[in-house]
Formats: sequence, structure tokens, C-alpha cells
Amino acid sequence: MSLLINAFSPASSRAATTPQGVPATQKPAALEGVGITEKLGAQVPVSELTFRDETGATVPFANFFKSGKPVLLSLAYYQCPTLCGFILNGMLEGVKGMNWVPGQQFEVVNVSIDAKEDHVLASSKKQSFLDALGKKDANPNFHFLTGTTENIQKLADSVGFGFKWNEAQREFAHGAGIFVLTPEGKLSRILYGIQYRPSDLKLSLLEASDGKVGTILDRIILFCYQYDPQLRQYSMAIFRVVRLAAAGMILFLVIYLGLFWFRQRASVKHSSTGGG
Repeated sequence: MSLLINAFSPASSRAATTPQGVPATQKPAALEGVGITEKLGAQVPVSELTFRDETGATVPFANFFKSGKPVLLSLAYYQCPTLCGFILNGMLEGVKGMNWVPGQQFEVVNVSIDAKEDHVLASSKKQSFLDALGKKDANPNFHFLTGTTENIQKLADSVGFGFKWNEAQREFAHGAGIFVLTPEGKLSRILYGIQYRPSDLKLSLLEASDGKVGTILDRIILFCYQYDPQLRQYSMAIFRVVRLAAAGMILFLVIYLGLFWFRQRASVKHSSTGGG
């Protein structure tokens, strides 16, 4: 089983214990640096990175940021025994539950953290992922990449994803979470764990795009919700709902009074001209 240290919380709040019950501050030296450190607002060096796509072609990472859409990023290797599969399946279920299609409102990119994996593995994983997704339009817009140790490490470091090869277990130790990047390549949100609610995915992507994707209704919904770092999900912001309701009431009164004034004026004008 993939090693997981403090995967469900940012490194800035490591009061919890590891799955083995060891305080996170006392974790083994071999696992130092493993986990997720929040670097919200950090710029990913998109122009400096290149990877290989599912066909084996070399592609600049910047290609995935040319559409002006936010990017949903995961860092999972394809031969991971368990945890990476849980992360990818959780992302799959979240995307399936949305009424958005990758490529239309957002991009999805997975980069393997194992530099020994090749495009053949990436292609196989992508196909099984797409078969389970069941959205035909998503095919060219799911990107499963592989790369060099240097580029993988640069990308992981930029979003605060700490991982390490564990020789005894013959697998990578890493945290669990996915990353939401702005169209400019800045880290906007981290969604922790292995399950991601469709509503959280959609709201985080809306937030990353600064409301530039989705409908007007989506933007109104985003205004009424905010990310709760304690619950690690989006929750309704009551004060924003009250503000929105108050603004709606004022707008209603303005329209009502405007129509009332217009009708009254039309009635007076009609009477002054001797109309019946």
C-alpha cells in the first residue's frame, strides 16, 4: 500500500498523527518532506517544464494553459498499488458528477511522479480512465503525462507536493490531494483526501478562473459559497447570501417603484390631454 503521511492536512497544521499513530512532528527521518505543504498563490513554472504525452511526444507544460481555462492537476504514478488509484478514481467520480466537460470549462492533467514510467503506461491509464468517465467529448482534454526526474520535481515543489521513494516498500510515499491552477498557472486551491465532491470541484475551478467560466448562475452560486479550511470543503457563506438577498430586494423595489412612477406619470399625462 502506498505510504501516506499526513495526507489529509496541510503541512502548516501537523498536529494530527500519522496512520500508524506517530505524531506528525516525530515521523521517521525516511519520510521527512513527505506530504502536502500549502503554497496557495505560488506560480508554477509552466514555461520551464516539458513532459511526454500519451503518444510519447514531448509537449511544453505551457500548452495546457493556452486555452484560458483553469487546470485540475493531479500527481499520481500509474503503477501505484493503491493510493494513486484512489486519488484518480476520486477525481473521476467528482468530474462525472459535474455538468461540465473537460476541455470546455477546464483542463485535466495528471503527471506521473515516477520518472521510470513511459507513455505506454500513461496511454493505458488514460484509456481506462476515459472508459469509466463515459464522456466522449473529454477524450482529447484529459492529459496523462510522464517526464524526467528534474521536471517532475520542479512541478511537485512548486505546488507543495512532497514525495519520496521508499526502498523498503518499493513504492513512493506521498500525500493525497489534487491541485487547482489558474489559467496563468498559479496555485488557487488544494483539495485534500481521495474523494472530491463535484460541488467542490466546480466551485474551486470557478474560483480559479475568477468567474470567467460557467454561467451567470454558477457565478452567483460561487458568490454564496466560500472555502472552509477547517472542513476542507466549500460551505455556504450566510453573510454573502444575506447580502445577495438584500441586493435582490433593493433591485426589486427599484424596479417596482420605477414601474409605479412610470404608470402614474402616464396616467396623469393621459388625463391632462383629455383622454377618457
